[in-house]
Amino acid sequence: MKGFGVGLALALACAAGSARAEISDNVVRVGVLNDISGIFQDTNGMGSVEAARMAAEDFNGGGKGIKVEIVYADHQNKADVGSAIARKWLDVEGVDAIVDVPNSAVGLAVNTVLRDSRMTFLASSTASSDLTGKACSPNTIQWVNDAWATGNTTAAAMMQRGGKDWYFVTVDYALGKGIEAEATNYIEKHGGKVLGSSKHPLGTSDFASFLLQAQNSKAKVIGLANAGGDTINAVKQAAEFGIQEGGQTMVAFLLFVNDVHGMGLKVAQGLQLLEAFYWDMNDDTRAFAKRFAARPGMNGKMPSGNQAGVYASTLAYLNAVALTGSDDAKVVVPQMKTFKGKDKLFGDTTIRQDGRVIHPMYLFEVKKPEESKYPYDYYKLIATIPADQAFRPLADGGCSLVK
Repeated sequence: MKGFGVGLALALACAAGSARAEISDNVVRVGVLNDISGIFQDTNGMGSVEAARMAAEDFNGGGKGIKVEIVYADHQNKADVGSAIARKWLDVEGVDAIVDVPNSAVGLAVNTVLRDSRMTFLASSTASSDLTGKACSPNTIQWVNDAWATGNTTAAAMMQRGGKDWYFVTVDYALGKGIEAEATNYIEKHGGKVLGSSKHPLGTSDFASFLLQAQNSKAKVIGLANAGGDTINAVKQAAEFGIQEGGQTMVAFLLFVNDVHGMGLKVAQGLQLLEAFYWDMNDDTRAFAKRFAARPGMNGKMPSGNQAGVYASTLAYLNAVALTGSDDAKVVVPQMKTFKGKDKLFGDTTIRQDGRVIHPMYLFEVKKPEESKYPYDYYKLIATIPADQAFRPLADGGCSLVK
């Protein structure tokens, strides 16, 4: 996929400033910070590291012989661990950009550490909408998804299909609370009702009590405001209780193709979900996925939306470095924000002044086993949400960067 970033590179070149060329240590270091051993290891983990390496290889020096190193670390889903790694990378190890960072609490902590530093934060997997709202930073670009899009867009799509009454099963930290709050706001403003909510700790294995409360609520829609292993466990146990067979619809706010693979179509069939990327959407996504699946350690696995986001954001950042001759966030991030065009993995794309990357979103339904024709053929498209409708309007976030 040589030339993958040419469109982005040309668009950025048109707006390149006259900043003095300066690449620190004569090498651009990108640090992949994520969960390598916990509940996000399949949707992020070492797959994200390989995605960043693919971006560096496709960048190929940017036509200027620029050296790129990819490093990585496990934040263990702990904000203090993530902050400590970010500080060490910033102060000691000469890392120029941090990418990925699933877990909103960790992402918000890293965002604070990097604010006004020379490091760029490519928050391709951090879902907190605060990154483009009250916590917005001139150093941060947020790719793929966020709680506003997940909560509002998913709720809107489900309500259009008759889902007026809701019950939430929510992970008890920033991500889950943010999604539930956004969805609740939309539901109540549009004539729906939230009949209740159960909060569970991150990494819960037994969802029986939470699911029974949801089942007994008689809510039409049960919203799973969690992610990774938590979502997988909840869906598996919901199948044991026969929740969907009883007439309730389950929607997973943050579900990825890797999660569906882990639970199997027999369990996941009928689930509704919102995604920014699906490997089998078109020729470009399939070409990327085929390369990804052949990478060391991937063993034929298809990329998640988060892993695709690591690739796209890392390549966009490196192209901006090549065009400005600098790896300083104060130079690179403004250049990234000039882009408006087509990204081969995410479609029509704009990078706004608040750091939010705008692209289409898609409502999918998980296929029945008999509908799947080949490995990872898991989704059927229900609706496409245009980029200008999928994310919070620019003026509504309260971001200080928006004039």
